[in-house]
Amino acid sequence: MNAKWRSPLLPNSTEKVAMILLTREYGPYRGLLDLEIDRLVRLTADLMAIRHSRGPTASDLEDAPILDNWERGTRPVACLVGNVCNHPMLPGMGRPIATSDLWVFAPDKGWARTMSRWYRLGLPREANPTS
Repeated sequence: MNAKWRSPLLPNSTEKVAMILLTREYGPYRGLLDLEIDRLVRLTADLMAIRHSRGPTASDLEDAPILDNWERGTRPVACLVGNVCNHPMLPGMGRPIATSDLWVFAPDKGWARTMSRWYRLGLPREANPTS
């Protein structure tokens, strides 16, 4: 395949990203947001059904694809790394962390949303002379 893949998240990039990027030039790609919201709503409903011993049902599994020759694996996901202050689960000031999966990244607006929480963004590493 000679045609380069174009990211719907970064229209001028061939980089594959697994997050929604908001910049001054690009606002949210509504179609992608709608797809992600639908996917997460369905996942939440499935998790709730499992929690209450109501899933998966025979109907849920009837048309599910079959994965043969499977094994557990890992894959990299986008995240932020830096020094955190006022984290509800990680005490201390300036503690080095890697966040959970990065879902929405809006550096121009000063915030990011990971799988678990919102973050206010301070100075990026390249702007910090002490790093």
